[in-house]
Amino acid sequence: MANKRKRDNAPESEPVEKTEQQSTKKVKAPAPTKAARASSSSNTSAAPFKVDSTSPITIQVVAGSYDRVLHGITASITPTTTTTSPSKNNKKKAAETKTSFKVSFADTFLFNAHASAIRCLALSPPSAPTPGQKKGGQKVLLATGATDERINIYNISAHPPSAKAADDQKLLNSITPRPVLENPKNRELGTLLHHSSNITRLVFPNRSKLLSASEDSTVAVTRVRDWALLHTFKCPIPKAQGRPSGDTAALGAVPAGVNDFAVHPSNKIMISVSKGERSMRLWNLETGKKSRVLNFPKEVLMEIGEGKHSTGEARRIVWGEDEFAVAFDRDVLVFGMDCRPRCRVMREDVVGTKMTKVHEIKYVSLGKAEGQEEGEEKHVLAVATEDGRILFFDTAEESLIAPKEEAAKEEKEQQVKKHIIEAKTPNAKLVAQLGGKTAGVTGRIKDFVVLPIEDEETGKRSWFIASASSDGRVRMWRLESDDLFVKGDAKAGRQVGELLGTYATDNRITCLGAFVMIPRPEGSVESEYEFDSEESEDDDDSDDE
Repeated sequence: MANKRKRDNAPESEPVEKTEQQSTKKVKAPAPTKAARASSSSNTSAAPFKVDSTSPITIQVVAGSYDRVLHGITASITPTTTTTSPSKNNKKKAAETKTSFKVSFADTFLFNAHASAIRCLALSPPSAPTPGQKKGGQKVLLATGATDERINIYNISAHPPSAKAADDQKLLNSITPRPVLENPKNRELGTLLHHSSNITRLVFPNRSKLLSASEDSTVAVTRVRDWALLHTFKCPIPKAQGRPSGDTAALGAVPAGVNDFAVHPSNKIMISVSKGERSMRLWNLETGKKSRVLNFPKEVLMEIGEGKHSTGEARRIVWGEDEFAVAFDRDVLVFGMDCRPRCRVMREDVVGTKMTKVHEIKYVSLGKAEGQEEGEEKHVLAVATEDGRILFFDTAEESLIAPKEEAAKEEKEQQVKKHIIEAKTPNAKLVAQLGGKTAGVTGRIKDFVVLPIEDEETGKRSWFIASASSDGRVRMWRLESDDLFVKGDAKAGRQVGELLGTYATDNRITCLGAFVMIPRPEGSVESEYEFDSEESEDDDDSDDE
């Protein structure tokens, strides 16, 4: 990270480099270090949490809303194994063992966090175990950003509430309409005032740093140990070029601000996308300077519906293993490390519906396929849409779907009249879909979190997915290990996943975060009503810098 600099006003405009050499130059991505691989990212599924197949799992879910409320929920998932004995008529058939999952929700905290709508939140990796205990006293930092220009910081316990605390709250649960399992370890630490406009994105690339983006066209780097502002990346404000549809900028001003950014797993490179720009910017996190400006190809933008009368700006961006994905209003482009578009995602004939709005994208690590011993882990791209679905796409080059064959002359004339652009970019393969009308979900999925779980004995991987809709419902899903692997007889784009339960928050949710809580060690004693000092935790964080 760069040294602290005196903050200057962002320049009014900056010329965008358009040389051919620049647009084809390959980005050299450093190999992720061991610490970087263990870091948490809001857009990439973390390392799988290893559990026993018969042990219950507790997931802490945090939801932010337009109603300024920060709602904490625990989802306790209990596996139940049933064995079906063979029938009398078919005694040769072996007994079948089936595992079902039951989820129960409880409120853990309810904060009136901000003075206006909450836009984003981020969860840090858990802190190191307290000295003298194997896994006791670990915490997770929670950061929330809103349209009041503030970033609030909270301490969240990484462990489920103890049995003693549950007994103390039995009386409270008897008079409340919903179960309450409050943990007094969850408390507010303070507020950061590093920005002068709405907060748009928050990310903990590791335990020791917090990165925040805002509509003031800056990305701030904050040190967690003392919450000092280390550096501010200044993005230029674009020139006014007419008034595009949906423009909400003030009279005489232009739409400006950072929509999103993504940090490479090595913690050395960052890409940002901003309002009013048809480009993305690469930043060197070691020097604190801009590295390059990459323009989106005009032809590809026309294919995905970002034509002359659209803003053409990217809304979301996320790093993959050897690629990165950029989400626009109604489509997603996947770029290789040579910064060339590899494929698009939301082609109508592949998705099966008309182009729908994209709200969130994340990469999901599938691990190794059954019987695979060598080779890299497979990844898929998950896309949350307006019609209540989460679509999973295989973006590997060998799985891409070629563009349609050239249309006939008459069809071309009709396409010209209807302003339809002929597709020339390959499309990713649709592997599976979760939710939608088939599963009874019709509202938009505003945000979702993928939590990988791995069986300690068999090494089999599964996923719990927490999704949040604008109607205030939080849904908990479960995916089997084979749901996202396409086999020879498997149907592409098939419906997958099991809905475990739904929780109504009664708030209009805007963002969501979740993590698997660490079980308390046997015999550990922790006072629920005494706050630990932060000195030992700060010392651990300073070692990561």
